[in-house]
Amino acid sequence: MSVTRFPAERRHTLYHCDEIRETAPVFLDTEVDMSRVQEHRAAARRDGRRYSVVSYVLRASGSVLARHPDANAAIRGRLRPKVARYATVGGKVTLDKTLGGRRVVLSSVVPGLERSSLDDVQKHVDRLRDGDPESMPEFEAVRKLHRLPVPVGRTLFRLATRSFAHRPELRGTVAVTSLGHRAVDSFHSVGGTTVTLGLGRIVDRPVVRDGAVAVAPVMRLSLAFDHRVIDGAEAADVLSELKDFLEAYAPETAPEAAGASEPASAEEPAAQEEVVHEAVDARDPASPAPGP
Repeated sequence: MSVTRFPAERRHTLYHCDEIRETAPVFLDTEVDMSRVQEHRAAARRDGRRYSVVSYVLRASGSVLARHPDANAAIRGRLRPKVARYATVGGKVTLDKTLGGRRVVLSSVVPGLERSSLDDVQKHVDRLRDGDPESMPEFEAVRKLHRLPVPVGRTLFRLATRSFAHRPELRGTVAVTSLGHRAVDSFHSVGGTTVTLGLGRIVDRPVVRDGAVAVAPVMRLSLAFDHRVIDGAEAADVLSELKDFLEAYAPETAPEAAGASEPASAEEPAAQEEVVHEAVDARDPASPAPGP
């Protein structure tokens, strides 16, 4: 047996886990027929564009949570608890990165999901996935946090992430985490937001259509919700609407169609081939650390 100090590169995860202990999580899950999404992804690839499944879920989250302000919210306090409801939807995504020579999970927020097109979301995800965490400004606060003594870092993390005003850009209003790049069918995690979504892999499964059994690409989608903020009926509505959005996805009718961004120019780096889920790999739902 060997005993070593807790690695500095993972302190933000440790502080995050400390902070979510007050959460009262309840877990739901469903299966989503991803045929429409997979068809859209295949058509896009033929045109030289690639979309991560995570981007579709982020886009769906923006549409659905904008209609559920009670779920797009945060809670603080015990003696005098208060709830903040947000007009904008920020999606926290987790990323499998290497920092200081150690494999870690980092996270960053994709802002304004309620008004973003799928192209907008994918460009943001691509930049986070392909960027170097040793130099990206999104992770500057994490790097500073790692250099601080643990008591100081823990205190600063708590002060910043509990702030209603700074929560949307630091922790987001919804968390999306995926393990679908591996042989993981489903999982649940608590991301420090009222709603956390977990994505499993997409595999062919039997489904019933018009009374007949067919084979379709199916993804298991989990939802963890903080029971202090919303009840099960509201959470079930959110999960059902996310399922409906993804199963009925059609670019000609999706909200982003009217204001979709221009495709990336030929001079921009092409996205990597493996973009089913792996754009945002999450082994642990850590939050981005605040700056001092």
